[in-house]
Amino acid sequence: MLPCLPFAIALSLALHAGVLFWDARKLSLPTAPPPIEASLQSPAPPPARHNEPLMKNTLTDDPAPVKAVPPAPPAARALPPNARAAARHQIEAAQRKLSQHLYYPPAAVARGLEGEVRLLLTIADDGSITDVVVAASSGHALLDQAAVKAAYTMGRIDWANSREFILPVIFRLE
Repeated sequence: MLPCLPFAIALSLALHAGVLFWDARKLSLPTAPPPIEASLQSPAPPPARHNEPLMKNTLTDDPAPVKAVPPAPPAARALPPNARAAARHQIEAAQRKLSQHLYYPPAAVARGLEGEVRLLLTIADDGSITDVVVAASSGHALLDQAAVKAAYTMGRIDWANSREFILPVIFRLE
């Protein structure tokens, strides 16, 4: 063995021990935070109360009370007797035309979904359908989408008297 080897090992151990103890001396245990001090304070005095109420009653200060007049009921529009029949005929004609384009979605048939969708159709002056909105949902998105798609594919409705009407679409499994 070389005569310098024990001296080198001793020197290495002394240096490593010095570095470790030097770091250990720098690392001190954390000190406890100072205790929390609490003190009670007397409550703030209540705000001064005014004799005037928060809300003033303006009804009693008026010397001559005014009687309230109930609003007049809206004037009932009297439909001619044939207008109801014409509207019913219009809806039946639209349902017949819709039945040519309506299909029952296979996914809805597989799940056994049934329901009634009410569509609000907006019709242009030339009889074309400009907008279809679900006025009352069936509760199933598949049926609602199938009804809207079929309404758009109906094309022109030349016989329609009004510019908007509600069209019921019924989905029933037999």
